[in-house]
Amino acid sequence: MRKLYRNIAIVTTVFMLALTVMLGVSYYQMQQVSPLETGVMETLKALNETNGENESLQQQIRELDLLSRKAYFVKEGQLKVGIYLLLGMALVLVVCLNLYYRETKNLPEKEFDPIDEWMAKSRARKYLGWAAAVVALLVIGFVGVQQLDVKGLSARFSEEGALAEVQDEGENSEMSGEGLAEKVDTLGTDSVKGETADSAEVDDMPELKIASRAFRGNNASATSAARGIATSWNLSAKKNILWQSSIPKHGYNSPVITGRNVFITGADAKARELYCYDVWTGELKWTVKADGIAGSPSSMPKVNADTGLAASTVATNGEEVCAIFATGDVICADMEGKRLWAKNIGQPDNHYGYSSSLLMYGNTLIIQYQNNSNAQILALNTKNGNTAWSKKGNDKISWSSPIIATLGGKTALVVMGNPAIAAYNIGNGSELWRVECMSGEVGSSPTCAGGVVFGASEYAKCVAIDGATGEVLWEASDYLPECSSLAATKDLVFCATSYGMVCAYDAKTGEVKKEHDLTTPFYSSPVVVDGKVYLFSNSGKVYIFSASTFDLITSFDTGEKTFATPAFTDGMMIVRTDKSLYCVKK
Repeated sequence: MRKLYRNIAIVTTVFMLALTVMLGVSYYQMQQVSPLETGVMETLKALNETNGENESLQQQIRELDLLSRKAYFVKEGQLKVGIYLLLGMALVLVVCLNLYYRETKNLPEKEFDPIDEWMAKSRARKYLGWAAAVVALLVIGFVGVQQLDVKGLSARFSEEGALAEVQDEGENSEMSGEGLAEKVDTLGTDSVKGETADSAEVDDMPELKIASRAFRGNNASATSAARGIATSWNLSAKKNILWQSSIPKHGYNSPVITGRNVFITGADAKARELYCYDVWTGELKWTVKADGIAGSPSSMPKVNADTGLAASTVATNGEEVCAIFATGDVICADMEGKRLWAKNIGQPDNHYGYSSSLLMYGNTLIIQYQNNSNAQILALNTKNGNTAWSKKGNDKISWSSPIIATLGGKTALVVMGNPAIAAYNIGNGSELWRVECMSGEVGSSPTCAGGVVFGASEYAKCVAIDGATGEVLWEASDYLPECSSLAATKDLVFCATSYGMVCAYDAKTGEVKKEHDLTTPFYSSPVVVDGKVYLFSNSGKVYIFSASTFDLITSFDTGEKTFATPAFTDGMMIVRTDKSLYCVKK
């Protein structure tokens, strides 16, 4: 047993030495780099800023960013496991040595023999030589594998050429991070800048992958996955303005984006129209009229000046786009501007005019149609306009818009009005839960974050509801919106009032975490994008806040009144003003 304990101790020592060296090398490498602060990442940021229109390159950048972060944190985890393994081996060594020396004490004293001593020393030198060789091989193998991983990762993102070109030139000329950033400025020279571009350049522009298909983004969530959005621009000087286009007819609805298309509507006493603009050039591609519809009123309904005849934002699923007007006329067109169907669902009976925005889920068009009479929620088939299902709406009139949210692991439709916020099965309209917590004229729309539904009205309160159960989590009444809708993250709920106060509620408690007195009214709604909150005042002044703290980052006047909520996509923001439609791009 004594010999066994000795051999285990020797093997353990060898592996401890090897493991210590490998852990030391790994720790040193990790101290030299951060997944968020590297020359490579700075280069990627420069690539993203200068090549926002290159979707293939952007995808490479996203994947490389993801894998580099993943590799870093995997290595961090391996380092921790290695330390625990080293401690375990140390414990084994201590136990074996203890047992070895116990056995040694029990042996009878042996007469000193010089030959035996020499042979023992010889064996020790041999063992030490083998141990050193094993440690060296393990270290060489470890470093070699790490180098292969780096080269393999680099090769993975060199296949499509754009990023490889920059990398190769950087290696050949030993360029610094700043040098690479300067180099990438030469990439993307085919991008459209300013108001002019030749037809070849325009034709080469890709469809944008990040859509904003309804009021306040996909599913009306008030959040966007877009990145690289400018935080400063100037309309008069055309700074960070890709294009600016006029709008044929007035409207208060917000833009939506899918593919290369931007959709808005406009209307007056003579006509109601749906417009499609090119996202890269601002060119008006086509117009579809809401005319010749059976049941459409012969005279225009009375509407408030702040509402108008085209206050409702359109919705699209990428194949069809649908619009609704204050007359109750609904039209649907394809992406080429062909009107597919049209119908009148009844002239709205309200005193401000109809303003609830549309929403699409697959091939289903959702319409919140809550008026003084025949209040209902309609689900229409986008292919033919036939009714898929209908549900009696809230008891009284509202101007709120529906949202789609994941509640309790299931996709649900959430509708707010007077007197309740309610969730429905989006497939058949069956009610999931209902909370009577609203009152008065409900003009804002709900939002959802982290499975919690948030809703607020100037005439009621701000409410947080567990989306899975319908349980009220908290209520607050410090600041309440009139027209502007809430936006939220898992930590904060953002609110803008019609009298100039904006605030951030704690999403878990309802406590006001931060407030700003901006002394200007807000009809536009806040949107969370790229770690920031973008908000436009009625006068056209834009405020940009930190989404994590709600500290004001910057604010400036754009020069045009803005009542609509902007739409965001890959590196771009589309803004509708009282006079025009424009695109912000770095």
